[in-house]
Amino acid sequence: MCAVRVVVCRTLCRVSKPLLRMTIPAGSVISARDGSEAGSQRIPLRWDLSPEEIRTMTDSLIGRMKKIHDDIGSLSVEKVSVENTLKALANAKLDYVSSRHVLDFPQYVCPTKEVRSASTEADKKLSEFDVEISMREDVFKRITALQKKHQDDLLPEEGRFLDRLITLGQRKGLHLCKETQEEIKRNSKLISELSIEFNRNLNEDNTFLIFSEHELGGLADSYLNGLEKTADGRYKVTLQYPHYYPLMKRCHNPETRRKMETAFHSRCKEVNTAILEQLIQLRAKVADLLGYSNHANYVLEINMAKNARNVSDFLDTFYETLKPVGIKERKYILALKKRECLMKGYRFDGQINAWDMPYYMNQVEQCKFAVNKDKLIEYFPLDVVTEGLFGIYQELLGLTFTEVEHAHVWHEDVKLYSAQDAGTGEEVGQFYLDLYPREGKYGHAACFGLQPGCRGPDGKRRLPVAAMVANFTKPRKGWPSLLQHHEVETYFHEFGHVMHELCSKTTFSEFSGTQVETDFVEVPSQMLENWVWEKEPLRRMSRHYKDGSPIPDSLLDKLIASRVANTGLMNLRQVVLSKVDQTLHTSSHADTAEVFAKHSQDILGVPPTPGTNMTASFSHLAGGYDGQYYSYLWSEVYSMDIYFSRFKKEGIMNPKVGKEYRKVILEAGGSVDGMDMLKTFLGRVPCQDSFFECKGLIKTQKSV
Repeated sequence: MCAVRVVVCRTLCRVSKPLLRMTIPAGSVISARDGSEAGSQRIPLRWDLSPEEIRTMTDSLIGRMKKIHDDIGSLSVEKVSVENTLKALANAKLDYVSSRHVLDFPQYVCPTKEVRSASTEADKKLSEFDVEISMREDVFKRITALQKKHQDDLLPEEGRFLDRLITLGQRKGLHLCKETQEEIKRNSKLISELSIEFNRNLNEDNTFLIFSEHELGGLADSYLNGLEKTADGRYKVTLQYPHYYPLMKRCHNPETRRKMETAFHSRCKEVNTAILEQLIQLRAKVADLLGYSNHANYVLEINMAKNARNVSDFLDTFYETLKPVGIKERKYILALKKRECLMKGYRFDGQINAWDMPYYMNQVEQCKFAVNKDKLIEYFPLDVVTEGLFGIYQELLGLTFTEVEHAHVWHEDVKLYSAQDAGTGEEVGQFYLDLYPREGKYGHAACFGLQPGCRGPDGKRRLPVAAMVANFTKPRKGWPSLLQHHEVETYFHEFGHVMHELCSKTTFSEFSGTQVETDFVEVPSQMLENWVWEKEPLRRMSRHYKDGSPIPDSLLDKLIASRVANTGLMNLRQVVLSKVDQTLHTSSHADTAEVFAKHSQDILGVPPTPGTNMTASFSHLAGGYDGQYYSYLWSEVYSMDIYFSRFKKEGIMNPKVGKEYRKVILEAGGSVDGMDMLKTFLGRVPCQDSFFECKGLIKTQKSV
C-alpha cells in the first residue's frame, strides 16, 4: 500500500488570485487478460458509519490485507506467477484503497466530531499498517522472482506495475539488513502518525476574532451580511477562507488586518511547529538509512525533477527572471501605502508588512487595471458558475453530467453527480460537490479520490468516484453565494482534478487518476484554470445575481488584462514556499520559523509578522508534498505549454483537442510517464516560453 496519501489541492498559501501502453479509445471497455469482456461496475459507498463501525471495518480490512500478503509471502519462489502474485497484489490494492477511503475520508467532511475522530484514528492505524505491509520482505522476494521469471512476457502496464512494486520495495530498504529495516519501519510509522496529527489540528481549529463595523471598513455588504453577529452588534470573523481572504484584501484598517494575519499564521503554532520539526528530523533519518543525502533527494528520485539540484536550478532560474519584476512591484506598492497613510492619517513605517501584501496587491489591480471587485462578484453566483463550468467541461471533454436524485451523502449541502460519455452513454464515474464551510471540515479546497477508475478482479471497470471539497461563502439572509474571481479559478482547478480521477481508464489502481508523478499531478488542473481568463467562457459562467444581466465588456476586459497584475510578487511567493520546503528537507533539523523568515525577507522582501510561524499551518508539508512543493510552479510551466500550444491555437472549446487531451492525458492516469504524455500531446519536448509570456515576463528559450 502507500504510506502517504496525497490530496490534490490548489496552492493553499498563495497571496494571489489564490513506457508504452495500449491506448484505450474514449467510451471503450478494457479487456481482461483472459479475454473476457469487461463492463462497468459501481461500488456503493456508505457515509453513515458509526465510530464503532469504522473501528470494526478498519480491523477487518487490515486482517483481510494481512492474509493476502501472508499467502503471497508463503508461496514457493519457483511457483510465483502473474495470477498468484502480481494480480493478487493488484486486487488487494484495489480492495484496500476502495475500502480505506470510506474510513479515512470522513475526518475531513463529517459533521459529527466523534465520527471525525474515529476516522482520524482509523487513518493513523491504517497508516501504521501501510508501513508494515510495504516492508514485507517475503513478498518483496516473490516480486523480484516474478520479474526474473516474466521479464519479457508481461503486458505493458503489468510490466510497469511490477517495476513499481520493486522500486517501492527498494525505497523501503527491503534490500538492507533486518536491523536497518526495523529502524526504517519505526520511524516511518511515527512520520505517518505525526502527519495525520498535524492536519487534524488544523481541521479542528475554530479560532475567530470579533470586530466592530468600523474596524471592518472597506468590506462590502455582501461580506458583512455573511458574518454572525455578537449580542452587542459586533461581527464574528473566522479564519476560514471566505472570511480571511476578502478581509485581508479589502479592509482599510491596517490594525484589523494585522490581527487577522497574526491569528491566521499562528494557527496551531506551538503544537504543529513541534510536530513539523520532528517530522523533518525523522524524514532526514530515514533518508540517511536508505543511503540518500537528504529527504528531498529521496522523494524526488521518482519525480520528473529527479533530484534536489535540478529543483534548485529550476527555482533559481525563476527567481532571477522574477527578481527585477518583483522590485518594481514592491516600489509601486510602497508608494501606494505611503499615499494612503498620508490620506488617512496612518503612520508610514517605510516597509511592506505581511498584512499589507494582499491589501495593496488588490489596490494594484484597482489602480492599474480598474477592476471593481465589488461589482465583479455580483456576476458570479455559485449556481451560475457551476452551470457554466459544467457546460464547458462537458463540451470540452465529451461528457454529460446528471445530478443523482436522493443520493446518500454525508451532509445536506452535498450533491452527487453522474458523468457519462456523451457519445456512447456509458457511465464514466461519479463525483460529489461539498462546497460550503462548516465546523470541523477540511479548511481548504481539494479533490479527494474515493474510488479508482481501473479494472476489478472480474474484468469489469470499476467506476471511479471523487469528491471536490471547498469552502465558498454559504448563502444566507437573502444573499446568494457569490464568488470572487479567484474562487472561480479555484473551482476550475479542483474540478480539473475531479475529471482526472473520473476519466481514468487504467488496468491497475496503482495508476488510476491522479496517481502520477507529484510534479505532474497539478498539470491537468492548472491547465484548465486558463478558461477563467477568456472572455467567452467567462460569459458562460456569469450572470448578475439580481437581474441575470451579463458582465459588461468593459469589466470583462479589465479583469482579463489584470491577469498580469502582481505577477512578480505572486510567483516570488511560490518561490519562497518552494525554497522553504527544499531547505527544510535538505536539512537534518531546522528552526522552521527562522527558515521561513529568511526566505520571505530575502526573496519576497517581506518579513513575517513577529510571533507567527506560517509553516505550522503549511499543510502541504504534512500532506504528501514534503520536498515537492516546487511542483506547483514546475507543473504550471507544462500546463501553460499545453494550453497555448494546442488549445489557444486550435480553439479553446475545440472538442477534437479536448477529446485528445482526455485520451492522452486524463485516461492514461499514471500508466505513462508524465514527460511521455506531454511529448505525445505537444508533438515535441515542452518548454517554458508560454509560461513567461502568459505572466508578462521576460521570454526565455530554456527547455525544462
